[in-house]
Amino acid sequence: MPFILAALGSAILFGSSTPLGKLLLDSLPPFQLAGLLYLGAALGVLPFSVSRSHGGFLPHRKNLFHLAGAILFGGVLGPVLLLLGLQKASAATVALWLNLELAATAVLGCLVFKDHLGRFGWLGVSGTLAAAILLSWQEGPIGPIALILVAGACICWALDNHLTALIDTITPSQSTCVKGIFAGSLNLAIAYFTEPFGTEIPVILSALLLGAFAYGASISLYITAAQNLGATRSQMIFATAPFFGMALSALVLGESISPLQIMAALILVAALFTLFLDRHTHAHTHTPLTHKHWHHHGDDHHLHGHPDPKPGKKPEAFHGHWHQHPQTSHAHPHWPDIHHRATHGPDHQTDPPDRQGEK
Repeated sequence: MPFILAALGSAILFGSSTPLGKLLLDSLPPFQLAGLLYLGAALGVLPFSVSRSHGGFLPHRKNLFHLAGAILFGGVLGPVLLLLGLQKASAATVALWLNLELAATAVLGCLVFKDHLGRFGWLGVSGTLAAAILLSWQEGPIGPIALILVAGACICWALDNHLTALIDTITPSQSTCVKGIFAGSLNLAIAYFTEPFGTEIPVILSALLLGAFAYGASISLYITAAQNLGATRSQMIFATAPFFGMALSALVLGESISPLQIMAALILVAALFTLFLDRHTHAHTHTPLTHKHWHHHGDDHHLHGHPDPKPGKKPEAFHGHWHQHPQTSHAHPHWPDIHHRATHGPDHQTDPPDRQGEK
């Protein structure tokens, strides 16, 4: 129950970013607001990142390309496109459009990153797209432009999702912290030279606070839930974030919720349900792999021993260190997680860092 509440809290916090971000757009231009939100996110996850650093905060050199892409797409382009869309459409509609990120993640995973997508998955993608188009009609002539901007943001964040998933030498909170620092600084620099720069201290502090909670704390809560409930259940709960955004838009901004939005929300619920039904089983072989990521020993993939366990440390607890996987062949229902991405595409090998001088 506590972990279900953690995932639900994560969804509520992220959903709040849409209506509250629209309020801040009255005082801050898009690039500056995006920069402040991500700097706030970095501040929000910094304590969590440092406490779980385990001697390494920066990624291994082979993951720098993935992190750079995540910063560009997820930290720079994505939030700016979203805020530009928010300027043109209602916050409630934009909140529901954000479910396009799930569809974009699924499509890119299938077409680019060699992830599996079956008929249930394609049905969910089609339903999400249909609901988004339905919502664009409500916005009038400006609707298609706003939809394109928000869809572009969702595609950027989908790329961010896949690139971040390939980073296995630092924790998700650490990559979020690094992304927040670099993306936030870059967006603020662009804003300083291209836009009227807002200088009202209360507004700036509000943007940082929103970023710390709606992005930083939200991610920390999601990680806590995912480590204890699994990615599938946590994602299904987190997918309610746009609906909280729509509800908060009505409460905070006084926007009305139309029958068309309710119909689109029901279509989205059905689409999300079918999307998460899409699991499959097949015989697959894991090639020998050495990498580092957060894991526990309660699955079929982490059978390595710990000859010198720390006092009071249970083997079932989540922990992170470099470890080796021998070649294994088996069949079980799975998602394209960090151990199964290579089963539908080219093999992936991550080499450990130079350990000279380590005890």
